[in-house]
Amino acid sequence: MTRDKAAPPGIDPNIPSVARVYDFFLGGKDNFEVDRKVAEHALRITPDGPAAGQANRAFLRRVIRFLVTEAGIDQFLDIGSGLPTQGNVHEVATEQNPKAQVVYVDNDPIVLTHGRALLAAEGTATVIQADIREPDAILNHPDVRRFLDFDRPIGLLLFAILHHLGDDEDPRAVAAALIDALPSGSYVAISHFRDPGERDPEGSRKAREVERIFNESLGTGRWRTDEEILSFADGLTVLEPGLVPLAEWRPEPDAPAAAQTDTYHTFVGLLARKP
Repeated sequence: MTRDKAAPPGIDPNIPSVARVYDFFLGGKDNFEVDRKVAEHALRITPDGPAAGQANRAFLRRVIRFLVTEAGIDQFLDIGSGLPTQGNVHEVATEQNPKAQVVYVDNDPIVLTHGRALLAAEGTATVIQADIREPDAILNHPDVRRFLDFDRPIGLLLFAILHHLGDDEDPRAVAAALIDALPSGSYVAISHFRDPGERDPEGSRKAREVERIFNESLGTGRWRTDEEILSFADGLTVLEPGLVPLAEWRPEPDAPAAAQTDTYHTFVGLLARKP
C-alpha cells in the first residue's frame, strides 16, 4: 500500500494510526490523508517532528549495536515496532551477529501485513499482532516462544510505546509484567516523550499542547516527567549516561549535530540492565 491506495482488509483509512503517523514523520509512504493531517497539526507546534522520529531511530540503532557487540545480546523483543523502515532491528543486529533473533510486536494490522511481506525471506525475525496492554498474550504467544529463549538474556525494546499508554492503563504494571518475565542479564531500552517541567517552561508548554492534540486525534499520548519515566526501570540498573535526550545517548564520534529543536528535551531515552 502507498499513499491513498486501497487499504488492506481490516484497516480503516479514515481512522488515524500512531504507526502510520510515525511512518509519515520518517518519510515513509505507508500512510493515509487522515494520518498526514494529524502529523501536520502536530508539526505546527513542534516543526521538528520528523527530526525527532529520525533521532529515535538513530538511538535504536546505537542501542542495538551496543547490545549485540558489547553486551552479547542476540535476541530481541521489539514491542510497538511500527511500520518497517530502513535500519530495522533485525538488520542492525544481524550485521553484528548473523544468528540474532527478533520478534516484532505491534497492534496495528497494517504492521503485520507489511512486516510479513518484509520478513518473508528472512529466517531471523518474525512479526506478531498483539497489544502491549496485554503483556501475557505477548509473552505466551507461540511465535515469541519459538523465536526467543527465555532461559537466556533478552533485549526488550520499548521505543516510543509507553507514552501511548494513559495513566489509567497502568503502564508501570504493564512494563513490570514484561520485565519480570525476562531472565537475569536482560536489557530494557525505553524512549519516551518527556515534560521537562520547570527546567524548560516553554518546552513544557509545547509538550502539553502536543499532548492535547494527540489525545484529541490519536486517542493516547502522555508526556511524562523524568521521575515517571525512570519508574519504568525500577529495580534495574540504568546504564550511563542515564535518561537523556536521544542524541546524547552514547553518540557516535562523527555524528552530525542534532537536527531537533523543539523536541530535543522532550524526547528522551535510557538503557537498563536486569540484575
